[in-house]
Formats: sequence, C-alpha cells, structure tokens
Amino acid sequence: MTQHAMDAATTTIGTMRAAVARRFGGPEVVTVERVTKPVPGAGEVLVRLHASTVSIADHRIRAKDLPRGLGFLAVVALGVLRPRKPILGMEGAGVIESVGSGVTEFSPGDRVMVMRGSAMGCHAEYATVAADRSIVRIPGEIPFEDAAALVFGGYTAISFLHRVDLGPGVEVLVNGASGAVGTAVVQLAAGAGARVTGVCSAGNAELVRSLGAERVIDYEREDFAAGDERYDVVIECVGNAPFRRVRRILKPGGALLMVITDLRGMLRERAQSRRSGTLVTHTGSVFGAEVMRELAAAAETGRIRPVIDRTYDLEDVVDAHRYVDTGRKRGSVVLRIANRHG
Repeated sequence: MTQHAMDAATTTIGTMRAAVARRFGGPEVVTVERVTKPVPGAGEVLVRLHASTVSIADHRIRAKDLPRGLGFLAVVALGVLRPRKPILGMEGAGVIESVGSGVTEFSPGDRVMVMRGSAMGCHAEYATVAADRSIVRIPGEIPFEDAAALVFGGYTAISFLHRVDLGPGVEVLVNGASGAVGTAVVQLAAGAGARVTGVCSAGNAELVRSLGAERVIDYEREDFAAGDERYDVVIECVGNAPFRRVRRILKPGGALLMVITDLRGMLRERAQSRRSGTLVTHTGSVFGAEVMRELAAAAETGRIRPVIDRTYDLEDVVDAHRYVDTGRKRGSVVLRIANRHG
C-alpha cells in the first residue's frame, strides 16, 4: 500500500496527522503523529487545514518562554509538567469538511481562514472552529498558504489599531516592523494615510519600505527612543520598549500599543496612562468575527498582503521551529499541511 493510500485509509477511521509537543522544550520535542480527528459540535465547523504558520507564539508556548513575571500564569495556562494543548498553531486556512447542527452561515467546501488563538490546534490536518467566531471565507482566489500567513499578524494588528485614530499626518512608529505583526501594522497604518517609521535590521529595511514605511531605523545603529522625532502612536512588537523607554518620544495624548510586554508593563499601564495623559495598553479592542471580516476585506482590496519568509511541510515542522527560534524571520513562516496528493 502506498503512503497516500495509508493516509487515506487512516483518515477515514477517524485519525489525522498533527505536529504534537508532549513536553516543553526545544524544537525537537515536536513530532508528527497520528491523533484522533476532531468532530464538530453544535455551532461548529470542521476545517481540513491546508496551511498554518509557526509563529513566535508557538515558540513561547512550546519552550515555556514567556515575558518576565508571567511564569506563574504560564504554569496555569500552559500546563505544569506537560503542555495542556500539545497541538500548537493558532491559525490556519483550509476547506470546511462538515458542519455541526445549527450552522447556517457556512457550508462544506467553503474556503476559509480561521483564528483559534489560545485554543491552538492548527498544526494538524483538521480543526474545529465555532462558526460565529474567528472564521471567515477566504476572499477571491488567495492561495491557502497566503491566507494562513495573513491571519496571525493581520488579526493582531487590526485588533490593536482599533485603539487609535489613524489618518493623514498621524505619526506612527513600529518597533519590530519586519515580523508577522509588524509587517501587517506597517501596511494597514500606511494604507490609512499615516506616516510610518519602521524599526528593524538593515537587512529588512527594503522590505519594510516596500510595505509603506516612509522611514526606517536600523536598531543596530540607532536608538529610536533617543531621537528627536515624536510620534502619535508607538506600536511595540518586540518586547524591549516599555513606557519608561518611549515616553519621551510620544506626543501629548499619544498611544503606546504593547503587543508584547511583561507583567510589570501590564500592571503599570493604567497608572502610566493616567499620569502621562497617553494611552498605554497591552490589549486590542476588537476580537473574533469582526476582526476576521475586516482582515478579509483588507486582503480583498489589497490593503494587506502576506509576507512569507519560508515554507515548510508538516513533516519538517521541527526545522520550522528551529528557524523561528532564531528570532530572524521576516513576516511569517508557513507550515504546509495538506500532503502533496491533495
């Protein structure tokens, strides 16, 4: 029996391939296994995933590598001795295979992109998603790999950018402009008319400019927080620019949107906002279906496009994790899940 026939046979009896991490650690803890295929419940759809991504979130959960002060919360959320959710992957793109009772807005065969978020589970051939939450049809003929690459960064960017008013003349600085979230923020902010400054390495400067940044700062040669420029919005996508570092470059009434921060930053943001007259926050303001619809519309109109650094097959998921662990990826690292036979 060929491998394709074996895969088909085992799929029909309720199993699927998945990248599984049964313990915390380095990339080598992830293995591709046969696991039970999920069944959609009432109000859910079952998606056959064609692509996902390996993101910084997957790295942090797999390695239990969270920002300072969040260790206890990590134990509660992620598990003590072994991962609570052994199948990683926050988001993906694929085709609806079946729907649960009560689902009327989606049908089998629909091409969709999904965001499971902290529920994880998208580094697998199948995943269930609530039909009224973070799922939307893929616009046009966007390939599955491109759609998957849009979700993590695009969803996060849209959620945070709803916190501020963007438009002509608004000065925006994006720290970490070449990552999955940063590349999405640059495109959406520039598309709204804002003047965007991106902070990244010299090697990524051309990419960030091509996405709409008017100015790029090489963080290896210049401290963006020590310059004379002032910004209406600073978007922190790295984790090294807390309020105490960037407050002097924020204009009165400005905003610091902390996509990544530590416990100290979370606990102090309300007091910092009140005392400084600026908005300091580590959370977005819209979530779920609303964000996914806005992301799909932005992709359809060309206001956001995927930035894909590398693509790996599911069987090479360990190599994908190793590359993400370097901290040097540009945009997204895509995980191709559908096998070469279909």
